[in-house]
Amino acid sequence: MSDRDTFNSTWPMIREELMSFVREYSLGDEVNTHILNMFEHSIPGGKMNRALFVIETVKILKGRALTESEYEEASVLGWCVEILQAFFLVADDVMDQSITRRGQPCWYRMPGIGLDAINDSFILENVIYALIKKHFAGKPYYVDLLEIFLKISFRTELGQLMDLTSTPKDMQLDLSRFTEERHTNIVVYKTAFYSFYLPVCIGILCAEVKLAKAGWDIVEKMCIEIGKFFQIQDDYLDCYGDPETIGKIGTDIEDAKCSWMVVKALQLCSPEDRKMLDACYGKKDSENVKKVKELYGKLDLSKVYHEYEDASHAELMEMMKGIEGFPVEVFMYLIKKIYHRTK
Repeated sequence: MSDRDTFNSTWPMIREELMSFVREYSLGDEVNTHILNMFEHSIPGGKMNRALFVIETVKILKGRALTESEYEEASVLGWCVEILQAFFLVADDVMDQSITRRGQPCWYRMPGIGLDAINDSFILENVIYALIKKHFAGKPYYVDLLEIFLKISFRTELGQLMDLTSTPKDMQLDLSRFTEERHTNIVVYKTAFYSFYLPVCIGILCAEVKLAKAGWDIVEKMCIEIGKFFQIQDDYLDCYGDPETIGKIGTDIEDAKCSWMVVKALQLCSPEDRKMLDACYGKKDSENVKKVKELYGKLDLSKVYHEYEDASHAELMEMMKGIEGFPVEVFMYLIKKIYHRTK
């Protein structure tokens, strides 16, 4: 059984615990059924990499295979990260008016859901803390767990705000706002902190390893750099990835996202090409999307991306050579999971 399958086999136990938090209030079958369907639709079914990062971090730090109770604790924290991801995605899909997620219609597009999905996202966020309380209230790092989840949630929400306000709703699209600095800030805050830094941090807490400030600084720096690498991959796959493989239909061009692809295009294009981008980027119709993608082809952004991917990977490998006070195997695991990924 693969690591992912082993982790997924714990879902029925987690689902039952989540539903027990709901049933505690005796609100009836209608509420229970709605929430169960929402949990099943929104939480399982992804790549589960964030959860596996938690478990592998604990395993590497302990230097051995985990006992059954240790694995259960690490897997609960892994599910907490996956539920946090579900909370962000359910809300994000509403804001972006996305169509599919993980190969199925977004939750808000399911029959009878619509904007009720916003309230469902709040429920997802709250059950994280119920799970943490149930399993870790007696642990010496309980408060640290609460603080890291709250801190990273806030940072991610700030990143989402930067993403949303890249194109203010009451203004005409201004591509001069799509700078490399803005894109980096969005990537770090919206993706890197919760996708890489959070799983490693809670893995460290779960393993009950004491780190000096220098060690925590190394963890943050490496996780942020890996997170940047990951999101630029995501931006590329939104344009060139197979929807059947990545599990969603890419809409960064239609949604006028401050994506790495358009940032690079703005850096490389001619004044004439820039006029076309200004006219076509952010338009919903397929003809304008096609013109933007044709420009990406003309600028050979696929080659630019693959050169970036190899250079970034080499840079990460070089950064690890000087690390002391924290096992580089944790970072190697993260990088191996995402290097040359196709989904």
